[in-house]
Amino acid sequence: MVWIGKHYKFDRNELSGSLGDLGTLLPLALGLILLNGISPVGTLFMVGMFYILSGIYYKVPTPVQPMKVIGAYAIANYETITPNIIYASALLIGIILVFLGISGLISLGKYVPKAVVRGVQISVGTVLLIQGLKFIIAPPKQGIVPEFQIQLSNISIFGISAYFLIGIVALIATFLLLENRKLPAALIIVSAGFVIGLILKKPHVELGINIPEPIFLSSSISMNDLLTALFLLVIPQLPMTIGNAIIAQHDLAKTYFGDKAKRVTYRALSISQGLADIASFIFKGMPMCHGAGGLAAHYKFGARTAGNNIIIGSIFLAIAILFGNSSIELLQLIPFSILGVLLFFAGAELMTMIKDLKDKKEFFVALVMMAITLVSNLAYAFFLGLILHYFIKRGIFKV
Repeated sequence: MVWIGKHYKFDRNELSGSLGDLGTLLPLALGLILLNGISPVGTLFMVGMFYILSGIYYKVPTPVQPMKVIGAYAIANYETITPNIIYASALLIGIILVFLGISGLISLGKYVPKAVVRGVQISVGTVLLIQGLKFIIAPPKQGIVPEFQIQLSNISIFGISAYFLIGIVALIATFLLLENRKLPAALIIVSAGFVIGLILKKPHVELGINIPEPIFLSSSISMNDLLTALFLLVIPQLPMTIGNAIIAQHDLAKTYFGDKAKRVTYRALSISQGLADIASFIFKGMPMCHGAGGLAAHYKFGARTAGNNIIIGSIFLAIAILFGNSSIELLQLIPFSILGVLLFFAGAELMTMIKDLKDKKEFFVALVMMAITLVSNLAYAFFLGLILHYFIKRGIFKV
């Protein structure tokens, strides 16, 4: 174990915690790279830089994730959502978040009721847990999974799919190792998954020195790109970013780390995400954010200091710089069933945040928000949760 100052510890548990959010990050990042065609080098480089700089500034574990609404919509419509539209969405949402942070408007988040914050957290947790189970059962249909993982799902061992069996074994191992400080769960299952991938598929990688190319050297963003990005990607994403990556993230950081998380303010979270997204636009990366689910994942698997950020950020930087475009070959080696296990436990951890709600009215608001999220999306759940809480408080609606 190595300590650097009082905020950075480097040991096997911090390493394990740093891997805990790969289940969220990798599927969306791989989808945007492989299906939409954004730059692998720019994407992985910016993820690494955002992780490291977030750790240096906030001095507590701070997640870095793809923006889920933007990522999911872009992947689902990859035939029409071009790389330039995705880059444009990073620029636009970056400018908006910086404005909200600098102006102080984002600080209005402190008036969001606790029941609504918990509603956001349990909603995100439920979505992560369900998605994790889906990944464990079978690989996703879209072309972000390498052929060997698809073949694994077709191989039967004692009547059970080999892909599913890997996920079940990883799930059991994680249950057994979750509190083990000598054999951290995420480190063990991700390492095992990587080894399985190496055995089943030889990656074609090329070593070199690669740096992201600034967008102005090869691309030109049109007004049509900006308008498409604004209405299809940015506006739908904003409520989730504000609710999950700022308000819920702030609350969870304070819950986990207390006074150590004094820099994790609404304004700081808004500005750091905004600046990261503007930089991601410049270097052709994906739109990025923080997020309560990511923090829950890092914490669940062992992260307790900002050393977590330095570790995972350095890993992504090294992969981007040393392997360039071929880095995708390495990331695809980890079976998606193992990424599903990480998602499952991250979701379960986030769902436990509801335990401090004492009033049945608060429980009702949080659970209604979860239901709305499952049938629609978190943006609607956030706004309807605020309205429902107000109606109950005013006696307009009784529980």
